[in-house]
Order: sequence, then C-alpha cells, then structure tokens
Amino acid sequence: MNRRALDQLCTPWPGVSRDVKWGADLVYSVAGKMFLVCLDQPQPEAFSFKVPDEHFLALTEQPGIIPSPYAARYKWIRVTEPKRYGDAWLAARIRESYELVAAKLPKKTRLALGIELSTDRL
Repeated sequence: MNRRALDQLCTPWPGVSRDVKWGADLVYSVAGKMFLVCLDQPQPEAFSFKVPDEHFLALTEQPGIIPSPYAARYKWIRVTEPKRYGDAWLAARIRESYELVAAKLPKKTRLALGIELSTDRL
C-alpha cells in the first residue's frame, strides 16, 4: 500500500487530518490523536499504527511486523514489509487503528465530528 493509497483510504474518514511530524514522517490523526504514522526513514514504505491489546503479541510474531519503537507500550506495531500483506488486510488494520483512537475521544467530540462507533448506539 503506497502513500497515495493510504491517503485515499484515510482522508475521507470523519475528523481525519494529516501533517508532517519529526521533520519527515507523514502522520494521520483523528481530532489531533495519531492513528497512523508513515515513516520516511529508515524504510520509506514502512508505517506504524495502533492495534487491539489482545492482538499485539500475535501480530508482532509475524514476519515483516515489529513492535513500534517508542510506541510499543501503547500497542502500536510497525509494518516493515507491507508487501507481505494484502492491501485489504492492511486497510482493515488501519481502519481498526482509527476506530481504537476515536473511541478514546470524548463522546461530545466524536458527535461533533460525525464519528459514530458501535458503542455510541448502546
């Protein structure tokens, strides 16, 4: 999944913004909270995102996926070899990251941005 595909995937979601942090890394956020980091160095094709706590260990045991440096304690992974995984699988994981981060936002913020989660309907 290249940067253009990531952009087409993420930017239509409610509340998403993108900017460059740390000089060169493209970051996607929802209401100012990061959910996807596209690395410029050392591997331009690598990216990091949040995963459910219960999936973290299983995912980091897969080839081409490592605990994300500086963010592993928050259950972020780095996909170092995205070509090993299909675009559909990656898109689903990135959407899951977006929803995990959005779920931590105050309900008032989510409603203002038009973000509806399954827990909001209960």
